[in-house]
Amino acid sequence: MRTTYYDDDDILVIRLSDKPIAREVSQDWNTHVSYAADGTAVEVVVLDARASGALPVEVAHGHAA
Repeated sequence: MRTTYYDDDDILVIRLSDKPIAREVSQDWNTHVSYAADGTAVEVVVLDARASGALPVEVAHGHAA
């Protein structure tokens, strides 16, 4: 997984897989999910990420049971 934030445009891109994108679906006006041909999620794009509350990201560290 790779996360990229474009500060100038306030866009957060979360890349979940290196598979090629086959289709993209808008969940709402600022959230878009891209899927591979096999139906798995490949990428999530959040427009106005900071303005919508997607940033700052809180990182919580835990331990597996």
